[in-house]
Amino acid sequence: MAHENLAGRAVAGYRLLERVGEGGTATVYRAEHDVHGKCAVKTLRERLRNDPTAVKRFLREAGYGSRVRHPNVVRTYDYGDQDGLYYLALEWADGTSLADLATSHGPLPPADVANIVEQLAGALSAAHAVGIIHRDLKPENIVYDANTRTAKLLDFGIARDAQEDPSERLTRTGFFVGTLQYVAPEALSGELVGEAADTYSLATITYYLLTGRHPYGGRSPRELFQQLLTEAPTPLNQAVAGLRFAKALEDAVMKGLAREPSERQPTVSVFAADVRRGAEAAAPSPERGGPLNLFRSLLRRRQQ
Repeated sequence: MAHENLAGRAVAGYRLLERVGEGGTATVYRAEHDVHGKCAVKTLRERLRNDPTAVKRFLREAGYGSRVRHPNVVRTYDYGDQDGLYYLALEWADGTSLADLATSHGPLPPADVANIVEQLAGALSAAHAVGIIHRDLKPENIVYDANTRTAKLLDFGIARDAQEDPSERLTRTGFFVGTLQYVAPEALSGELVGEAADTYSLATITYYLLTGRHPYGGRSPRELFQQLLTEAPTPLNQAVAGLRFAKALEDAVMKGLAREPSERQPTVSVFAADVRRGAEAAAPSPERGGPLNLFRSLLRRRQQ
């Protein structure tokens, strides 16, 4: 079945120029607007427009995103319904996903990882300040511009309001939301989670950027699920043979990965500060020379 393509159409003043992405629930277009200029417009897939839960979730994502204002959060310009077409207009963020960057040029140097973590912690702190828990923090939901060394958080599709009435949940109790490689253990029961869950996810991203590995090595969802509930994560300095970090950096990351939320850093900002101190204590080693030089070469090429 051919997917709908709205390129060439105008939606609420946004001129859809080309389709640039597609997911299970929405399609993304590069667009132009007289005031905002180049932007991205996300539209709910045609087959879901008569599904009340899908519509509510889409509009909730838009509403949550519009409440969070921070330089490291992709800005929400507008959202709504035009003749049954549900749309979300967003700032256009140049760059690539952090997942692509990590795959192509990782592991990354500790100082660069600390810069990224600080930016994401600022974005998450802004969300937490207005009661929003992201719940789906992962490299695929982060855009990184190597020219400006700027990371921007996007996709509040499964975020939750910490003040919401439990009866308003769109996810059934007992079913977790998030991505298994990055989700906090307490989320696996399907219960509502707090800010500490975002700290855990940020710690997992930090671990991945530094090592190119995840804290757990489960080869199937079932195995990974069980490990998250019963096993300790692999220590940072044991993730890759020959790759070593300062003890302060390992301690910071592993504290963020504590199974019990109360044992993690109290806020994402404290976690970022711990990572920064650890990165400054980490001396370059021969094992890190290749990735470090490759990453710097990438930055130089993009800046020329």
